[in-house]
Amino acid sequence: MDKSSIEKKYIFGPVPSRRLGRSLGVDLVPYKICTFDCIYCDVGRTTHKTISRQPFVSPEEIQRELELTLSILNKKPDYITLSGSGEPTLNKNIGEIIRKIKEVTSIPIAVLTNGSLLFRDEVRKNILQADFVLPSLDAITPALFEYINRPHSSLRIEEIISGLIQFRKQYQGQIWLEVLFCRGVNDGKEEVEKLKDVIEKVEPDRIQLNTSVRPPAEDFVFPLTLKQLENIKEKLGDHAGVVSEFMGPMGDRFDSDKDAEIIELIKRRPCTAEDISRALGLHLDEVVKYLGKLIKEGSVHYRMHEHHCYYEGTLIH
Repeated sequence: MDKSSIEKKYIFGPVPSRRLGRSLGVDLVPYKICTFDCIYCDVGRTTHKTISRQPFVSPEEIQRELELTLSILNKKPDYITLSGSGEPTLNKNIGEIIRKIKEVTSIPIAVLTNGSLLFRDEVRKNILQADFVLPSLDAITPALFEYINRPHSSLRIEEIISGLIQFRKQYQGQIWLEVLFCRGVNDGKEEVEKLKDVIEKVEPDRIQLNTSVRPPAEDFVFPLTLKQLENIKEKLGDHAGVVSEFMGPMGDRFDSDKDAEIIELIKRRPCTAEDISRALGLHLDEVVKYLGKLIKEGSVHYRMHEHHCYYEGTLIH
């Protein structure tokens, strides 16, 4: 079957993930519906901030599209990742979607979540059957939480921490807690100490330390150096590790054709990631991953204008 003949609405990739290897993504909410509007988000600003859960897509539709996608992949992905353009636990069908996926394949299911709704019993129950849950926790101090994550007005960091602790008590799978650091924002000694105290109560299997390696939603966000991340790692203990670059074999969809298409497009005029997504028919998360790779290689650079990130081809002299 010709891959180009398959219209995919919710499944994207596989994409190279620095945390999950070759990841086949499942987008459970429309762009960009989220409980947060994080200053560092690499898919842009939140357009609809909410805590209202909706059945955005039917489990049966996800199952059909996944079966079709898996049937034409040459190589099995490492994970099926429920993530996408917003907060996946806002999809009230997520529990049934996980069950439907498990009927199709034994590939491990990972849920990427900001953890904001885990204080709700039904949300915790919905994702108990996932193999891996990767929540985030960027700040403990309420003022810093408000600044970096810009949450829905009803959300409180104390409630979110309580939800993480409750989830750990119920969940039998692996919890990999991500902390994303922004230079001069949440990387101070006092905040790191508070993070350590809370993380010890959450008891994640791994603590994954990250920083804004891709262009962020706001142009005042800057990454930490590797040395700074390593220093924080030492403070957080044995379960902590710095998220490294994707080093796996490329395989399906990780090909030079997509790189060439993106470069050819932005040679004509500067484009945002959203422009590239629409023009090439790629999921926004796919575009962001490819752009990150091309920036690292030096083939593409970016500039900020009016709080929008524009990508351009790098001139070779």
